[in-house]
Amino acid sequence: MKRIMLKVAYDGTAYHGWQIQPNGETIEGVLNRCLSELFKEKIEVIGASRTDSGVHAKENIAVFDTNSLMPPEKVAYALNARLPEDIRIQDSEEVAADFHPRHCDSRKTYEYRIYNATFSLPTERLYSYFTYVPLDVERMHEAVGYFVGTHDFKSFCSADTQVENTVRHVESVEVCKVDNVITIRVTGRGFLYNMVRIMAGTLMEVGRGRLKPEDIKGILEAKDRNAAGPTAPACGLTLAKYEFL
Repeated sequence: MKRIMLKVAYDGTAYHGWQIQPNGETIEGVLNRCLSELFKEKIEVIGASRTDSGVHAKENIAVFDTNSLMPPEKVAYALNARLPEDIRIQDSEEVAADFHPRHCDSRKTYEYRIYNATFSLPTERLYSYFTYVPLDVERMHEAVGYFVGTHDFKSFCSADTQVENTVRHVESVEVCKVDNVITIRVTGRGFLYNMVRIMAGTLMEVGRGRLKPEDIKGILEAKDRNAAGPTAPACGLTLAKYEFL
């Protein structure tokens, strides 16, 4: 028996998130099915990050155990031949038998893309949120510093989130604009449910002039979901990088 780690990229548009759900297709479900068919044994992957419905990933992590003699580096090629085109393995390697991607120090980087122009662009519709309302990137840039550090992010998670501790550490937040695309890039050790999407929605309120950059401090202190901006749509969010420390 050996444990294989996969780096998984996917377009989440057609899926009900990562984790297996009773009401629709998921990334985890597809991986389990294709791996089980490939190795002719029941396989269930363990994912590092359980992305939500419609969210994309350039580099999520999954591990699984197998009795197969196939060289670990060949698994990516064999599995990609069976996977649908919107899921692709970027790398495969053997790891220690007790390695668990959610039980070790790691760092995640998420990117939220906003297409900000007078009219939408069809090629951007699945991978960014469109708004024709002009966003002031300089104001958004002024606001992001308030997120950096260790804070209680209760205002920036879904009201029905079932966690005891809402304190999280955010290492960096950046806002940049290239042509009509504004990208919000957030790096941290861990995130609450919908946290990055609520941060993005709140930063867009700053960009529209509905909030001041310094209002972010008060929203964090309020520890109240109603104090923050709306949850930005899932289509703009991508898990861009997953690093083990």
